Order: sequence, then C-alpha cells, then structure tokens
Amino acid sequence: MTTEPYLILQGELSFQEVIKKSRFITYLAHIEGKQQAFDYIESIKNLHKEARHHCWAYIAASPKDSVQMGCSDDGEPKGTAGKPMMSLLQGTDVGEMVAVVVRYSGGIKLGTGGLVRAYSNGIQQLIPEMNTIEKRFYQGYKIECDYAQLSLLETILESVSGRLVSVEYLASITALIEVDQAFTDQFIERLTAITQGKVVAKKLSNQVTKNEVSS
Repeated sequence: MTTEPYLILQGELSFQEVIKKSRFITYLAHIEGKQQAFDYIESIKNLHKEARHHCWAYIAASPKDSVQMGCSDDGEPKGTAGKPMMSLLQGTDVGEMVAVVVRYSGGIKLGTGGLVRAYSNGIQQLIPEMNTIEKRFYQGYKIECDYAQLSLLETILESVSGRLVSVEYLASITALIEVDQAFTDQFIERLTAITQGKVVAKKLSNQVTKNEVSS
C-alpha cells in the first residue's frame, strides 16, 4: 500500500449529451477500493436498466497503482470506451475515482472514432468541475516521556506534519501520536537526536488517513 499522499475526488458529477440520436450520460464519483467501484457501477446499471451500454473505468486507490485500475467496453467495439475513459482518468492524477458512461443507442452508427470521442467527451467536460482534497497517510506511535520532554515532542511533531492524539498525565507522560508517513524516518531521527535517545517511539499497528483541502 502506498503511503504517498494523493488527490481524491469530492462528491459526484454528471454530464449528458445527445450524439446522432444516441444519449450519453457520464457519471464521475469518488470510491475507495474495487468493491466500492463495482457497487457504484452496479447502481448506475440499475438506474439505467434500459440503456444498451454501461461502460466504465476506475482507479480504486492511488493514481500510481496500476493494480487497482480497471475498465470495460461493455459490448462496444474493443478499445472504443473503457480505455479512452481510463486514459482520461489517469491524466487527472486523481485517485479513488470511477467513471461510468451510459449509452441509450439511437440506431445510428458512430464509427470507431466517433465512439472514442463520445465516451471521452463527458469526462473531458467534467474534469474542469472536479473538486479535490488531498489524502495523506499517518502512522501511529506510543511515546513515554517526562513532562519537560513533552514540549520538545510537540515541536518535532509540528515539523513533520504530526499531531498529538491523546496524552495521559501520570508520574510520566504517555502520549499517542500520529506522524505523516512521508516523514516517519525524519521524525525518528529528530526524536532520537533531540532527546539523545532517551525517548523511544513505539510503532503501533494502525494506519490512519486524513483528508485535507488541497490548495
């Protein structure tokens, strides 16, 4: 699993147009994982049961993770729908996204080039309307330190996009913290250097995510 931050889509978008009597309806939505992608595709199929084709493409995780991608022409000539749709999704560099294009056929053949343009245009129209946020990954740690070292810990956390989750004040301090996984090595190095190795961060098994509004 990637620990590098990436952009994800907020909400759901749609676009509709008629090309040579065929009606094309494009949907773009945020999903997390392949199962959610397939569930969304199925929901669109159920919404448009009378449509002739339901072509789709998805990026289920990071936009750099090709294993988490898939597409389908759903009966259209090979390479005229799914792949062009996927190419456009990849071009946005946004992850966790699914596109479904529904076609109600009008009986007029569009030809290979016409189909590629038709299945691509809806996504092209929606891309400028996309609102995204940044998804970042955090690693949990448990730390025990004395009261004087707490301020040092907070200073280090600020420098590595970290945060205090909880603090227990007893004879000594037990703190649960989260550190941006892009800076975990830097965090450990600084903690060791500043406390001269007296404070040790115990890595927890949990990994959490945080979504932040992108600039």
